Amino acid sequence: MSNIDERFRVDGKVAVVTGGGSGIGEACCRLLAAAGAHVVVLGRTEAKIAMVADDIGGISIVCDVSDWLSVENAFEKVRNHHGRIDILINNAGIPGPIAPVNEVDLAQWRSCMDINLFGALHCMKAATEIMKSQSSGSIVNMASLMGIQGYPMRTAYSASKFALVGMTEAVAREMGPYGVRVNALLPGAVSGENMDRIVAIRAEAEGRPAEDIIKENYRDPAALKRWVAPEEVAFAALYYASDASSAVTGDKMKVDCGRF
Repeated sequence: MSNIDERFRVDGKVAVVTGGGSGIGEACCRLLAAAGAHVVVLGRTEAKIAMVADDIGGISIVCDVSDWLSVENAFEKVRNHHGRIDILINNAGIPGPIAPVNEVDLAQWRSCMDINLFGALHCMKAATEIMKSQSSGSIVNMASLMGIQGYPMRTAYSASKFALVGMTEAVAREMGPYGVRVNALLPGAVSGENMDRIVAIRAEAEGRPAEDIIKENYRDPAALKRWVAPEEVAFAALYYASDASSAVTGDKMKVDCGRF
């Protein structure tokens, strides 16, 4: 059997990470680069993705995943630059509206689906076209714990992530004969700016201190009694991206500190 550490290496592979300028996406970029990949950082904010790319010796491409032409152009640039794509971390997403369904802003609801669902679809469409021709590749879709259980005031986000889990299983079956694997990660509450914003909105909407909401809804329900760190999600993504999971496809894995 080969060295265990080598199975987690991705030396020389080309990895595309969407939403790579911060949070989980940034953590994935940094870990994949450390594991030997040529990383392409995609995102909407040029300054953020350029900073990450410069730090890890990768390249950055401005891309709006909700726009098919933007995605098509970005992936063509990757193929022109590197000649192939071996790994896609389909991470770009937004929290969507945080409100009871009877009060939800419909425009914000649709925007959430455009990015979280159609954005993921656009990137899988572009990536699989390339990976199919190579007869190899690994796609990691960043779903959520809310992709297997609905959550109050988060109808748009929950719907988008449930659908992403379904697409993961469908595309895994489609692409399996071509040697392309497709899996989904289900992070729980991950520490960082995104969760800070969500907690602040909930605190205002519910008229309660942010610390009470954190304790009641995020820390106490977790068996480990803490947040998930972005780097912990990145290590799970590396497992799916690498040969360590060579027989795994159509799978979904929770990274949630035990939020049963």
